[in-house]
Amino acid sequence: MDRPHLPALRLGRAYESLEKTEARDHRSGEPVAAVSHINAGIIRRDVVRLEASRAALKKFTCAQLIEMCGQAAEVFADSTLPLGDKGHTQSPQQYVETLSRTSGLPYTLVRRNMNRISTVLSQMGTILRGMTRGLDLSILDNGFGEQGDIALSYFATTNSLGVIMPSNSPAVNSLWLPAIALKVPVVLKPGREEPFTPWRLIQSFLAVGVPAEAFGFYPTDHEGGDEILRLCGRAQLFGDKTTTDRHAGDPQIEIHGPGYSKILIGPDEIERWPRFLDLMVESIAQNGGRSCLNASAIIVPAHADEIADGLGQRLGPVEPRPIDDESAVLSGFANPKMAESINAAIDDGLQTSGAEEVTAKYRTGPRLAILNGAVYLRPTIVRCDSFAHPLAIREYLFPYASVLEVPEARIVESIGSSLVVTAITNDERLIEQLMESPHIDRLNIGPISTMQISWDQPHEGNLFEFLYKRRAFQRV
Repeated sequence: MDRPHLPALRLGRAYESLEKTEARDHRSGEPVAAVSHINAGIIRRDVVRLEASRAALKKFTCAQLIEMCGQAAEVFADSTLPLGDKGHTQSPQQYVETLSRTSGLPYTLVRRNMNRISTVLSQMGTILRGMTRGLDLSILDNGFGEQGDIALSYFATTNSLGVIMPSNSPAVNSLWLPAIALKVPVVLKPGREEPFTPWRLIQSFLAVGVPAEAFGFYPTDHEGGDEILRLCGRAQLFGDKTTTDRHAGDPQIEIHGPGYSKILIGPDEIERWPRFLDLMVESIAQNGGRSCLNASAIIVPAHADEIADGLGQRLGPVEPRPIDDESAVLSGFANPKMAESINAAIDDGLQTSGAEEVTAKYRTGPRLAILNGAVYLRPTIVRCDSFAHPLAIREYLFPYASVLEVPEARIVESIGSSLVVTAITNDERLIEQLMESPHIDRLNIGPISTMQISWDQPHEGNLFEFLYKRRAFQRV
């Protein structure tokens, strides 16, 4: 048989376009699957019909949809599912292999991301309890109700959630999944190198009875993506700073850009820094360094040189390994030019005084490495003298972090916008300052990896509060 073809899904109906793109093996360039490419005009025509999609989901209760999410978790992880519209199927292992070929992630990291997505689906009840602060979800089914002695009414702020997906990490798909349990259809633009995870998730939902109309799958260009952002009442946008800055401040768009996540060690714990070295390594390097949760800066009041050197000793020797090697921790770049650009930017930054790469002396060979035709960047730790240095607050799609020494009195004011801050301290004054900071989305007090997620806590915004609004309500 010829290679698979992924059609667009126009409100659940498969559509093959004349124009197609190719998902390719990042090493050989060999086509892996053809993908129908949809223009902005088709998206405009379809979005006006999304009330029918919303109506299809409203036939179910939230409790029923949560149960379906649990069933879909098992299907996603364990079942062979349709791959496109030409009779191809895909087992879980074939999914792992295919995604590794196009995204550059080794099998180990694809499986880890797959497990995280499955866990989100299986824990959907817990996740929604956290997002809604324990709301009785039957109130969403009925539009109103009482909880305790309080009358409550909520309405959906939109009839759809547009989602502009990246290609860097499959697990980011977990962020749109609660929309289905909340009865809001999704309109997805998959990442160019990673259409396979959203496709498999949609097939998993269909297999357990979620209506097909709830899903739009639109492989498209920037113009089509902009139409999804403009026309869907609410949208999630994933991308780099250049992409997300264009839409910053738009209340209809939930931004998922660089995380600039950080670890700081307080003065009361800094003498024990060697005990936290494993935590720092995990936070920097887990998931190949591709997540917005990965720590990209270590901030300390003392011992910065020793900490940077300790990280360099641990991460410097890490090398690329074959994609099927169970010890592989680095990901290849689907776009080799991106790796070359990042590598050049770091080298340029090192020409500016006030920064030293400490990993260089602990590795053999250059930072940019090639293995079996794939391009990798090896872990890089840079000791910076100040936040003003161009390499101090940077985030890249591989294990990269700067280490900075900041006086105790300036630690909180220095950290800036951060998706996650792990603060290793028992200093109540410092903790209070961190608690008051409006620039920290997720705060961990104590030795907790920046990568550790609590399922009852919202991630980078509360999707329930984004999709629903409470109204004043009285009835006699």
